[in-house]
Amino acid sequence: MSTTFPRTRKSKPGYAVDEVEDFLEDARRAYSADRSAPTVITAETIRRTAFDMEKGGYSVVHVDAALERLEDAFAAREKDRAFAEIGDQAWFGKARSTAQEALDRLDRPWGHRFKRNSALTLGYHPKDVDEFGEQLTAYFQDGKPMSVDEVRTIAFRTRRGGYNEVQVDLFLDAIIGVMLAVR
Repeated sequence: MSTTFPRTRKSKPGYAVDEVEDFLEDARRAYSADRSAPTVITAETIRRTAFDMEKGGYSVVHVDAALERLEDAFAAREKDRAFAEIGDQAWFGKARSTAQEALDRLDRPWGHRFKRNSALTLGYHPKDVDEFGEQLTAYFQDGKPMSVDEVRTIAFRTRRGGYNEVQVDLFLDAIIGVMLAVR
């Protein structure tokens, strides 16, 4: 019986144990590999990893916290590799370019920053997303403090005709990528 993470009660859902264990083994191999060799697992793939749920599975909170630490470790390693390959100016230039694209999107009028779903489909509440967008703008333009965890854990209400969740999630992934790149 695996004890990598605490388990939920047998009647409560948690992450599928075998999937988590397989992913962690792949991540260990990737991280232990030659630092100069490209790997299949990156900070971005860790950020986008999802597991099925099963009763009595691993605690979601504990696994998610471990994935965040793993993402941070891979991001630092990728940054070091990029510094060696392309130099810090090119690395930071790429991060600045992505940040500017984000600011350009956030400069759009409220309610029009992302694609809207049809009136019958649930999406993220535009007001919530736009308010968080203002905080992101303050972070990028004014240096207002914000942590990567604040972006990772932001939760938006839903409403019919809201912003397309996939598009907003990809945008937030890009923001996290920028924040990790400049750490």
